[in-house]
Amino acid sequence: MTSMALRDQVSHQSKSPLYQQLYQLLRSKIFAGEWHPDEMLPSESELVAQYQVSRATVRQALDELASDGLIYRMQGRGTFVAPPTVEQGLVRIVSFTEDMQQRGFAASTKLISAELTHATESLARELQIGVGEPLARIERLRLADNEPMSVEVSFLVQSYCPGILTQDYTTHSLRRMLEDKYGIRITSASQTIQAITATPELADLLSISHNAALLAIERISYSEFGVPVEYLRLYHRGDRYSLHAELRG
Repeated sequence: MTSMALRDQVSHQSKSPLYQQLYQLLRSKIFAGEWHPDEMLPSESELVAQYQVSRATVRQALDELASDGLIYRMQGRGTFVAPPTVEQGLVRIVSFTEDMQQRGFAASTKLISAELTHATESLARELQIGVGEPLARIERLRLADNEPMSVEVSFLVQSYCPGILTQDYTTHSLRRMLEDKYGIRITSASQTIQAITATPELADLLSISHNAALLAIERISYSEFGVPVEYLRLYHRGDRYSLHAELRG
C-alpha cells in the first residue's frame, strides 16, 4: 500500500479519535485545493462508505470544519467548501485597496452616499470638536472580485478638508486624497472591535442573510500632529473576514 493511500485513510488502531482523524484528513484536502471554494463535498453517506466510519463520526468531523469556517451547509443541497477568509492585521493602518491587492483580489468601491452632516455629542467628543460642527459623511461599499466585503462610513471634520465631498471615491483613495490635497497624513489610529448581527440595511448591502454575523470596528484616525481627523465605522462580513495580531509575552 502506498504512502499516499495511507494518508487517505483513518486508522481504527490509532489513539486519536476517528472524527479527529477524518477532520484532519478533510482539512488537508481543502487546503491542498482538492476541492475548490463553493464546490460540494462528498455526501455524508459517501464519506461513511469511503472511510468506513459511522455517520456520527462524519457529522462530528464536518461540525469541526464548519466551526473553523472551512465549509458551509445548505439545507437540502449539501456541504460546500467555504471561500477563504480575508485576514487583516491589527498592527498597521492599511487601506482596503492595498489590503486586497496584497492578497490577489481586485478591489472596487461603490459610493452609497456623500453628504454634509453635523457632529452629535458622541462624534464631537471623539473628534474633539464642538457639537453641531459640520462633518463630511461618506458611506462606501467595498468589494473584492466584485463580491461585497465591507461597508465603511467615514466622518471627517469638514473644516480640515473643505470640498472633500466633491471628489470621486469610487476610483480615488480617501486616505490618499487627504494627504495629497489637504496635507493631512494619517499616522496613527485607535479602534474597538465587536461582533454584531447585521441590520436589514447592512445585510442587503453585503448580500448576506439578515442577522448574519459582522465584525464591527469603530476607529479614530489621527494626523501626524495627533489631531483626530476621521471617525470611521467599518462593518466586515463575518464569514469572509478575520483579524489577526501578533502578541509577545
